[in-house]
Amino acid sequence: MPQASKATSQPDAAATTALSKGAVGASEPASTRGKTSIADVVVVKIAGMAAREIPGVHDMGGGLARTIGAVRDRVPGGRPNVGRGVKVEVGERQTAIDLDLVVEYGVSITDLAGDVRENVIAAVERITGLEVVEVNVTVNDVHLPEDDDSALAEARVE
Repeated sequence: MPQASKATSQPDAAATTALSKGAVGASEPASTRGKTSIADVVVVKIAGMAAREIPGVHDMGGGLARTIGAVRDRVPGGRPNVGRGVKVEVGERQTAIDLDLVVEYGVSITDLAGDVRENVIAAVERITGLEVVEVNVTVNDVHLPEDDDSALAEARVE
């Protein structure tokens, strides 16, 4: 596991990882002049978006995080938190990612977890250049089809 700072869905904005030290001087190639740093929140968002792209992932985060997220999503001008349910540990060249998922009923959890891992690793490595050493998937809940029906019934009564 990499030695690094931890980032969650509410990461410290100052947490960054330097990917390249960079060279100084006019004789150096333009692409190597300067330093490249990636904030931990960037890895959190990339992993969250990549996990949500997989069919069968209904939502992300634990119960309390989902409840707070649902309230935040309904506030006018509020944005969904794509980092909800994602924790990362980022080192100089590597990262480890933990995901909390809610899956759709009937979906094979082992197949879904494998697809999520593949997509998250591919996205994070392609976009950041960091090596993903592990993606741990925790399934916190199963979304049942009747859960949608009860939400619609409550909305009609209001």
